[in-house]
Amino acid sequence: MGSRFHEELEQLKMAILRMAALTERALENALQSFFDRNVEQAKEVIAGDQEINLLEVDIDKYSLRLLALDQPMASDLRFIVGCMRIAVDLERIADQAVNIAERTIFLASRPPLPPNPQLEQLADTALDMLKTVIGAFVNGNTDQAYDVCQMDDTADELNAAILKNQIKYILHAVPAVERSVQTIIAARCIERAADQATNIAESVIFIVKGVNIKHHCES
Repeated sequence: MGSRFHEELEQLKMAILRMAALTERALENALQSFFDRNVEQAKEVIAGDQEINLLEVDIDKYSLRLLALDQPMASDLRFIVGCMRIAVDLERIADQAVNIAERTIFLASRPPLPPNPQLEQLADTALDMLKTVIGAFVNGNTDQAYDVCQMDDTADELNAAILKNQIKYILHAVPAVERSVQTIIAARCIERAADQATNIAESVIFIVKGVNIKHHCES
């Protein structure tokens, strides 16, 4: 029974890693499509979201079955609950990728705005946070998880700076209002993806240490 149960826990982990890989690819492709103004790539991100949604449903069902039938204790219980939390946040990150892709399709049909290095930095930060936190989950590495928590401050600061600069730009370039608003929305989506990567970091720390630091992700 014990061997069978731990095999099922390993299957749950593999499902999370599959979902994480798809989500990472979705976010990376959405960001690339945004900066390259690649509509076809953006459409692929949107089309691929259904697979991630279905994986979340499957993980939820599988986790609930493990909880109901095996009544796990201690670290096994934390692992299952943590995986359920992680699946929710991965699905939300994938949704942000879709939102970014939708902004790409809109903006690609309009004249390009000036280059935005802060937006590119925010995108790099959010993607790095996601990759790092997936590694933290794989390795049970709480130091990596705490690193992600610290990186979220950078993402928040960049998003605030982008908002401030885009508002200034709107005031001096009225015809660009609609495009600037779409850029602000894209920046917010990227920042939200960073927030959700931080949530995953909190879940990793919960799984490994048994400490609930939800909304207090600090080292």
